[in-house]
Amino acid sequence: MLDPNALKPINPKPHTATPTAAHVMSGLPIPKGVRVRSFSPDEWEEFTEEWATTLIPPFLKVRRFGGAGDYGVDIAGFLSANGFAGPWENFQCKRYDHPLRPSDIWVEIGKIIYYSYKGEFIPPQKHFFICTNDIGTTLERLLNTPAKLKIEARANWDKHCRNAITTMVDVELTGTLLAHFDSFDFSIFSSKSVLELLSAHVTTPYHTVRFGGGLPGRAPTAAPPATVSAHESRYIRQLLDAYGERDGETYADPSSIAAGSHSARDFLRQRERFYHAESLRNFARDTVPNGTFEDLQDEVYHAVIDTCDDPDHENGFERMRATVDKSMALTPSSNALTPALKTQDKKGICHQLANEDRLTWVVPNV
Repeated sequence: MLDPNALKPINPKPHTATPTAAHVMSGLPIPKGVRVRSFSPDEWEEFTEEWATTLIPPFLKVRRFGGAGDYGVDIAGFLSANGFAGPWENFQCKRYDHPLRPSDIWVEIGKIIYYSYKGEFIPPQKHFFICTNDIGTTLERLLNTPAKLKIEARANWDKHCRNAITTMVDVELTGTLLAHFDSFDFSIFSSKSVLELLSAHVTTPYHTVRFGGGLPGRAPTAAPPATVSAHESRYIRQLLDAYGERDGETYADPSSIAAGSHSARDFLRQRERFYHAESLRNFARDTVPNGTFEDLQDEVYHAVIDTCDDPDHENGFERMRATVDKSMALTPSSNALTPALKTQDKKGICHQLANEDRLTWVVPNV
């Protein structure tokens, strides 16, 4: 008879860390390498294209060519303006539920050899296989031994390449194609690991949006330079006109404003705000996808344009001040930059908009 004392419950494995409130709400975070395995084929190619942008330079440009009729090219990195007629590298993206095997790549090697033989492109300088489940040991060893890889590719041509490279013709490895195969440099074939891609992808503007985790810290904004630069000339002119309309003066340049006056003090504050917004623009360039900052500018514009367009402002200065103050009522909820947004940024964006003549402080008499 079984001893009841032997029926002791098995203690569950203890947590490695105490769950936080965020874990309770959203669950334990999924490691990025595991999350990559759930990517769709399109998402995997998009991720690889995003990663490849970290290689500019040396690449002049990176282009995605996935889909039917891609000639075995998924992501191409071009090293010259000559495209496929000049030096380039290929990144072949594979999404499988297993580590990449030799049988998974023979047709891809065949495409590169066949279409370079047909003159569609010169052979790439490098051809990397990338798989959501990484590269299997057998394939990695083959890729590290080009001579053996060539022997195996030839042995597997009829089974994996002859009827699979194109549906138009049987691609027999004979004659001049065989000569092209024999002279082909198989050392171009290599691999990249998911970890290698993730380690570089974290430096792209796409990483936070794709994997979450919040924006990185934002560096302090430097003080505006003492000399006004050319790129801020238009909003500066608008400020000077606004002060002039209020003061009944004509200010040719900032030096014509009396030192210590209200206009001089206000001018310094507005420049600081403009440079805060410029620093946010630069921060966005490195941390979020293209267009995110411009979307924020549009939100600010629509939040303040009715105030700016109000005909009852006493003068241009009052219009500018009311418009800038109105921006403070904006609380963007969907823009990815919201966690990094500061008071000075919203006010400074108004001056960016004035710099582009989307906002005007002094309205001409009609």
